Amino acid sequence: MQTIMIYGATGYTGKMVALQAKKVGLEVVIAGRNRQKLAELAETLGVRAEVFDLNDPATIPAHLDNIALVLNCAGPFAQTAAALMKACIERGIHYLDITAEINVYRLAESLHDAAAKTGTMLMPGVGWDVVPTDSLAVTLSRLIKDPIHMRIALQVAGSMSRGSAISAGEIISAGILARVEGHLVVKQNADTGWFDFGAGAVECAPLSFGDLVTAWHSTGIANIEMFVHVPDAALAQGDPALLPDGPSADELASTPARAVVEITAADGMVHRAIIDTVNGYAYTPLAAIEAARRVIDGTRQPGFQTPASVFGDDFALSIPGTRITILNGQSNH
Repeated sequence: MQTIMIYGATGYTGKMVALQAKKVGLEVVIAGRNRQKLAELAETLGVRAEVFDLNDPATIPAHLDNIALVLNCAGPFAQTAAALMKACIERGIHYLDITAEINVYRLAESLHDAAAKTGTMLMPGVGWDVVPTDSLAVTLSRLIKDPIHMRIALQVAGSMSRGSAISAGEIISAGILARVEGHLVVKQNADTGWFDFGAGAVECAPLSFGDLVTAWHSTGIANIEMFVHVPDAALAQGDPALLPDGPSADELASTPARAVVEITAADGMVHRAIIDTVNGYAYTPLAAIEAARRVIDGTRQPGFQTPASVFGDDFALSIPGTRITILNGQSNH
């Protein structure tokens, strides 16, 4: 059995990912910087722990002996992804993570050729962002003749974890981008958009998530915009570092997550689809470990890849509690 390493396993989401990995019977090593927390979790799970930080990249490959795949759960990923990706490429092992930070996707994209040479697959975004939206975008695009423009909107469900709030700063600092004729550019029109997630249209702010990279690779649609609706209850208040670890079990159970994809065809028709899932923090461990399991079992391709391109456009639906609804097209004239 091949072994996966979960880096950042003692964080709010990382711990749920590690528990899910053990639940499905994967061979797991947990890793991170905090020796005491890792030792406690390793004892609970009955697994080995590797303690190392990422400040000296030259030392990282030595910790990857007999590892087939690294699943990075340590955010903000702008501070962790590059060192782990490059170490994985050096060792010829696979890299997955659960980020929404667009610059991590752009980094993975830039490392495609180097990764392909060593047989390494780089797949950021195997959690709630971007698995559901990637599947939804591909599913809808396959039904449309000559799709030319896509808008994606996420609805954040419930409160945010401390890690997500900190990581959100990286997303905001990337600026408001859009994909225009295949190129990522600064968005000239930063107006809000209105999207119906199933209970009436709500206002959504433009934001640069990883879908601006993945949706283009997965669908080939050259013009993409990204939006998010964050209810007041989900907004981080005060210093993100002082927030709780994450939502409670009751909140996870009571706040399902949704996303919308709108695709405009060359004839002017606008087609919509909605994906409903369990709360994103509950969805992420299930999707991330299912992705890792499939990679270990041989479903993989070298270089930068997206979930839908490797696992199929129905990958999101393999997670219990997930449903896609295709809506009727409407003319935009």
